[in-house]
Amino acid sequence: MVPYIAGAPTIYSSNLDVLRQVLSGDSKVVWQKPLGTIKPLAKWGRNLVASEDGDVWRRHRRVVGPAFNNKLYEMVWSETLNTYHQIEVAEGWTIKNTVVIPAVQVISTKLALLVIAKCGFGFSFDWLAPPTGPDGKMSIQEAFRVLADSHVVSFVAPDWVGHFPLPGFARVREAKNAFTGFMAREVAARKEEVRSESEDAEERSDTFTMLVRANERETGKWRLDDQELVGNVFIMLFAGHETTARALSAALALLALHQEIQNEVADQIISVVGYDRDPVYDDFNTLNKVLATFYETLRLFPPAYLLSRDAVEDTVLHLPNPLGQEGTTPLLVHEGTNIILDVIGIQYNPRYFPDPEAFKPSRWYNTSSDSESFSAFSLGQRACIGRKFATVEGVAFLTMLLRNWRVEPVCNTGETLDMWRERVLSQPDLGITLGVRDAPVRLLRRKHHTKL
Repeated sequence: MVPYIAGAPTIYSSNLDVLRQVLSGDSKVVWQKPLGTIKPLAKWGRNLVASEDGDVWRRHRRVVGPAFNNKLYEMVWSETLNTYHQIEVAEGWTIKNTVVIPAVQVISTKLALLVIAKCGFGFSFDWLAPPTGPDGKMSIQEAFRVLADSHVVSFVAPDWVGHFPLPGFARVREAKNAFTGFMAREVAARKEEVRSESEDAEERSDTFTMLVRANERETGKWRLDDQELVGNVFIMLFAGHETTARALSAALALLALHQEIQNEVADQIISVVGYDRDPVYDDFNTLNKVLATFYETLRLFPPAYLLSRDAVEDTVLHLPNPLGQEGTTPLLVHEGTNIILDVIGIQYNPRYFPDPEAFKPSRWYNTSSDSESFSAFSLGQRACIGRKFATVEGVAFLTMLLRNWRVEPVCNTGETLDMWRERVLSQPDLGITLGVRDAPVRLLRRKHHTKL
């Protein structure tokens, strides 16, 4: 597409092979993120996501990368289970055989918030913590929640937008001020803590502390400044909370509609975990049908709509020929051309996903947690670094819930299942990421787990 008046020539593609060429391999030096897509995400400080390709990105990746390791993933698994148990007690599930949840997003959003707070930041948040502290001011947990829920104003919109004389914006400003001051103190405290660690001391394994620890071991141009540390912390909050919360709510809505798939997944959970113990992190790779459910949900509701890249030199894309014809056709792309990769279009492209509108977790039954055959988290060296954090949390929560409960839709009076599907799934909620509309569900305790 060539603009009539101004702007760069643009290519639009919903082809997975093109996405792989742009995001993977040697193309990293040819295709770079446009500055216009980076600047809004650097509002809180330059970070791994909001950095150009080259030395700037490598510097952030060198510090942030070590924080995402198996020690963290074990913590994510453990804290997800702990939070699930808190939910059961706090919401009164332990004394019920039937639970009605008017919008499953209420549970998934708060779960994701607490897990990212505990594992990402090392904060000891509780499911029932009040929104204000003893002094009547907004608590840090509440500030954390407000910033996560108001992501457009908090992370993307210019600062002046937050000064509109509206009650909601005033609350966002209060949360921002509380959390900014808190994080400045935390950075200093974590640095001091890391510097005073003895070699035989048990190290904290939350992402924030490990990021600070990795940064303290760097010198010269590789070390991040305090604002960059805070920027990476906030992008973790933004990306980690939103993606996982929306994926879990969509997964539960889809499983509620597809009872046969839900039963198949639950049968695997019971065969692997049984009834007498909680799942452990070592079960993760065995629970492939739970992971496949999470993957298929993210295919239908991908965490990104579009990816944009600019060609910084002349290059060639090799376009697959139409189905039934072997080989590719070369396309010369000139320097300065922008390419828009339609992630939703790719995930619904029948060339790669037969019957693309259907919910079929079996597409992913033999796919590992780090396989590049799954592209909804992007691909290549700039793929989402939090991919395994999200999948571990998702598998842990779904395993606990589906082992104990059967999920079914709650229909309005006179509403059929097809009408429920239309209301909840057919008109996606367009936030920073893609999600489903409020999904009312009913939990029915499985017979083997009867409490009453």
